[in-house]
Amino acid sequence: MGTSINILGLSAFYHDSAAVVLVDGEIVAAAQEERFTRKKHDPAFPAQAIEYCLHEAGLTLSDIDYITFYDKPLVKFERLLETYLGYAPRGFRSFVMAIPVWLKEKLFLKVTLKRELAALSGLATDSLPQLLFHEHHGAHAASAFFASPYSKAAVLCLDGVGEWATSSVWLGDGNTLTPQWEIRFPHSLGLLYSAFTYYTGFKVNSGEYKLMGLAPYGEPKYVDLIKKHLIDIKPDGTFRLDMRYFNYATGLTMTNSRFDKLFGGPPRQPESELTQREMDIAASIQVVTEEIVLKIAKTIHSELDVDYLCLAGGVALNCVANGRLDEEGPFISTWIQPAAGDAGGALGAALATWHEYLEKPRTCQPNVDLMQGSYLGPKAKQSEIESFLESIDANFHKLNDADLVSAVADLLTDENVVGWFNGRMEFGPRALGARSIIGDARSPKMQSVMNLKIKYRESFRPFAPAIKAESVAKWFGREQESPYMLKVAKVNDEHRISLSEEDAALFGIEKLNVPRSSIPAVTHVDYSARIQTVHKETNPRFHALLSAFEERTDCPVLINTSFNVRGEPIVCTAEDAYRCFMRTEMDVLVLENALLLKHEQSAWENDDGWQDEFQLD
Repeated sequence: MGTSINILGLSAFYHDSAAVVLVDGEIVAAAQEERFTRKKHDPAFPAQAIEYCLHEAGLTLSDIDYITFYDKPLVKFERLLETYLGYAPRGFRSFVMAIPVWLKEKLFLKVTLKRELAALSGLATDSLPQLLFHEHHGAHAASAFFASPYSKAAVLCLDGVGEWATSSVWLGDGNTLTPQWEIRFPHSLGLLYSAFTYYTGFKVNSGEYKLMGLAPYGEPKYVDLIKKHLIDIKPDGTFRLDMRYFNYATGLTMTNSRFDKLFGGPPRQPESELTQREMDIAASIQVVTEEIVLKIAKTIHSELDVDYLCLAGGVALNCVANGRLDEEGPFISTWIQPAAGDAGGALGAALATWHEYLEKPRTCQPNVDLMQGSYLGPKAKQSEIESFLESIDANFHKLNDADLVSAVADLLTDENVVGWFNGRMEFGPRALGARSIIGDARSPKMQSVMNLKIKYRESFRPFAPAIKAESVAKWFGREQESPYMLKVAKVNDEHRISLSEEDAALFGIEKLNVPRSSIPAVTHVDYSARIQTVHKETNPRFHALLSAFEERTDCPVLINTSFNVRGEPIVCTAEDAYRCFMRTEMDVLVLENALLLKHEQSAWENDDGWQDEFQLD
């Protein structure tokens, strides 16, 4: 063992398993298991993610000083038992299904982890590094604050549920996090949002993005109904749910017949036609969510008297609420952990071990966080890419950096859709210009083309603009950083298109194909956009591409969406990227310095295998 202190952080067994390696407090590698197994939100022990992180750090498991887990299973089991006892005899069926899983896999997690780690490393279980367990919301808070650029900040964690906490507030100061207060299960903003995700026919723990994307097409007609029957919101933002309408505490579904009656019918069946009712419901729960987030933010600002706010937990991925926090909230600025969900818990547990357990100090640089743009995953070598392409007789052009950027900018200008595989893979749910599909944001047809012919998903799903950080104020109102695509901002007036009376009168999904700005492919129906600011320091090649595109078009904005088809995790390897390229109607593929044009490739054997391979989200 060297002189450095090496920490392995893990999240697993619930959803979004991940691994992180810190060396002397620096994030060396981080990755989600789903990227390797190709199973979206994979909850399994993150064996391949661990192997990658150790390899990237040049370590073996025997070099690790501490292994730290993002959850305390015994406390979570206590919550499970107390909940079932509190609701008995309701929930007996769910109890009978849950308990064997817990007794076999989760309750004795320490034994399970040691067995898996021993199998992975070849070490005897008694030779493994010290194993630590961290509280779930504490891990979220640590991932938010310790990775942030702030030396002192309030921290707000909002998710479904950890052990008991569903919402928690912390004060971060230097290398310490002090808990302030929490809201406990079953009262949960995350589970309330997931209940509406389920009711509108989307998949819980992944479809929440869809619910948020659907909201602008509806009218918030049900806000008063939600507040009257489902949730009691106090002036300080704290709340209680009326559990008579929900089934998630003890049942096998999120909502029940009483909920159905309230909203005039049963849940929408997945993949069935979306109606105005679903759009209005989505708009309504989004309004309620934003109200709670803003009220809690104002409360903790007055209580803690600090200028900065950090966010984590699944609800922190609600970029519309985040945008309103930036615009209307009391804090000078906010910082959101890009891996805000359970995957980021692995990072939080590792950082908490370094700063709190080992009491190591923090040094902060203004406007510089620890996430390195979130580019913390594997990178493919050019030689390996070329060997792979040659082995399958693919036609490709090897170009230097300048020629590649120039060629791709030309192709984008001609409305080609480009698969962009560059550098280290992102950690977290957003593609940020390393594993991205990109296109011309000026094209009125591009949103529908990319949704229906590339992603094979619902046409209403919005896309995000990637924009040079230095250009953001000219297009989106004010100087702001949003490197992780987690904030929404309004398109400036000078770039908007005035609507005709006929267009303004359109309702619901009819609004979709009406251009609202000079970048219609990324402009939502309310003139907002989920922006990613691209920084030369963290992704120089993607920044150079935006500059080249701007030289040709006077527009520094490209569509950026994740490199995958619906239900598939974001691509990890060049092989994943090539397969996705050939299975879709993508025009161009960039694999580091290799450029592939679809029309130059041999005919791909038609396979719809991905539709069976990847479960629809």
